[in-house]
Amino acid sequence: MSSKATAKRAAIGAAAVSSSAAAGAAGAALGAAAYFARRVLTPDRRKPDDCEVLSTATDSVVLAANAETVVPGRYGLWLDGSRGHIRIGEILDRDEATVRRRIEAQDFGIIRPGPARWNGYYYCSPPEISLGLATRHVEIVTDLGPMPAWLIPGMGDGSRWAILVHGRGARREETIRAIPPVLAARHTVLVPSYRNDEGAPPGPDGRYNLGLSEWRDIESAIAYAVAEGARDVTLVGWSMGGAIVLQVLAQSALASAVTRVVLDGPVVDWTNVLAHHARAHGVPSPVGDLSRTIMGKKWSRRLVGVHDTVDVAQTNWVARAAELHHPILLIHSIDDEFVPAGPSLALAEARPDLVTVVHWELARHCKEWNTDPARWEYAVSDFLKA
Repeated sequence: MSSKATAKRAAIGAAAVSSSAAAGAAGAALGAAAYFARRVLTPDRRKPDDCEVLSTATDSVVLAANAETVVPGRYGLWLDGSRGHIRIGEILDRDEATVRRRIEAQDFGIIRPGPARWNGYYYCSPPEISLGLATRHVEIVTDLGPMPAWLIPGMGDGSRWAILVHGRGARREETIRAIPPVLAARHTVLVPSYRNDEGAPPGPDGRYNLGLSEWRDIESAIAYAVAEGARDVTLVGWSMGGAIVLQVLAQSALASAVTRVVLDGPVVDWTNVLAHHARAHGVPSPVGDLSRTIMGKKWSRRLVGVHDTVDVAQTNWVARAAELHHPILLIHSIDDEFVPAGPSLALAEARPDLVTVVHWELARHCKEWNTDPARWEYAVSDFLKA
């Protein structure tokens, strides 16, 4: 064989190897992107322990210090695999390794050293138990079936309602902190569940759609309120609940029944949030970008495991700010570690005619109430009474 033929064959072989390597790298990137997308969109039923009780006393508990346990405020603590729950308050003393906090209430179970789970909701039970409020357990009719909800009658004439929407992977108990100031503003309170919640029907694919389908369940809650006499509806949303509320305003035929909105730590732009989490988990930027792309493509629905495409661009409310028409009270801590506050502040800057910002520091994600309940409740009740 001539040297020229040998060189040609070697070149062809090298090209084949290079092409195969490139295809392999592309396939690996696509697989990693699909995995990350599925993690984002899949409800996580397992709530692992994330802190440790080191010792207990009659009126206090000593915890291992971590990013959550050292933040001032009022919080809950699940004990013994959720077989116990206490509510804790002020920090009594701390060092680099431990923090001692006051026990404000023991809801049930036994307090003893061991693994525990931090509860930012503070409360752990439905409103009739947590707050002693008369609560009706009702069902909201949706296109997927009945969704359980709590209904707490207000002190007014029944025309003013507030619908409280919890966040991704959260429970309705997340909203209980808001009930007293909403009732004080003479609103009837409705706390619905939505698709893929525990105890509620799943969506067609059993995955979150980042508000792009969940809004229909909150629209059904508005329809329920209107049928019961509501003429003035306030929507209150935490985290992804905020993203759901914003989709209601843009897509629902019942948005005209909504008069005002309260958002706490809301997802104003999922692109920003997903990029933040990709960085936090060491996901390379190209893989993170690809994961967001394939969420919104029809050809990759089976790969991602979704029934409908998830067009993340439709969740950017900074870009869509001109479409908003409702007064918004926006509460977002600059120390939010889970949903960065940047897009919320950008939205307020884009629509100062609609958005009132209550600036917060120190609080972690959706825990503004926890660090200063009086301030949070005053801001909300004042906004609702306006």
